[in-house]
Amino acid sequence: MSIFERINRLFPVWAILLAVIAAFVPEFFTGLAGYIKTLLVIIMFAMGLTLTKDDFVRVVKTPKPIAVGVLLQFLVMPLAALLVSRVLGLSPELTIGMVLVGATAGGTSSNVMTWLAGGHVALSVSMTMVSTLISVVATPLITLLLLGQSIDVPVLGMLLSIAQLVVAPIVLGVVIHHLLGTHIQRVEPALATLAMAAIVLIIAIVVALNAGRLSTLGPVVALAVIAHNGIGLAAGYGLARALRFDTRTARTIAFEVGLQNSGLAVTLANQFFTATSALPGALFSVWHNVSGSLLAGYWKRRHVSNAPPAASTSRG
Repeated sequence: MSIFERINRLFPVWAILLAVIAAFVPEFFTGLAGYIKTLLVIIMFAMGLTLTKDDFVRVVKTPKPIAVGVLLQFLVMPLAALLVSRVLGLSPELTIGMVLVGATAGGTSSNVMTWLAGGHVALSVSMTMVSTLISVVATPLITLLLLGQSIDVPVLGMLLSIAQLVVAPIVLGVVIHHLLGTHIQRVEPALATLAMAAIVLIIAIVVALNAGRLSTLGPVVALAVIAHNGIGLAAGYGLARALRFDTRTARTIAFEVGLQNSGLAVTLANQFFTATSALPGALFSVWHNVSGSLLAGYWKRRHVSNAPPAASTSRG
């Protein structure tokens, strides 16, 4: 096992360690806030270097996982947000924030965690793009149906963000992989380490930026966000396996369903509602990166089955 692979296996440890440091000494990382987009581009580019055009062709030829993942995304997460809020007796403002998180598309973190967990990266990227396009209509519609509140989703900004931060660096990576494929394969563990370091730094920056808010949150709000995220991950994986998808596909769908574009939820809450409504999204931004890294690290150590449940001895 190479030094890079040894480092990669400790991904959850690095994530938690830097998150704790950022929570107690946020000034170490707040000055790096302007580099989040750059770090994300680096991650997506490194991811693209490990992909080929054939990976995306296979996804296009089998659209069922995309349809199921996106459908679960917009069914499970909004309803889970409302259910958790009602069970825990959250205020109307916090309930709005929870539902906004649930009604947004999958976040780019899902792509990173899928890669680190050994899932289908091309499928993950495709689901994120499709869910983002659908969210232009779905996010305001779901919010209106569940809360009776109408909001305007920043359509152009969302699409431009996905194009710049996800599509462009991944396409560039795929092109370079096509030209230098044999050389890229030799450095794939190092690419994974680079991406891991970048996502861990992003987690630390996000925690640092929200350190003040986190200290004001009560345990009930934290429990609500953790439960919401957990329901999404569990439902995504469990329902995908129940529908006889293989383990790698189920892991991919789990991350797409459970990891949300919470940054957009915070923006919408601040723009159309109250600062209190933005708190669930801010906490979700922190927690889903931590939970995602823990789950990715766990799944990376588990055998990956490409057979459906009935034909597989693996439990993923």
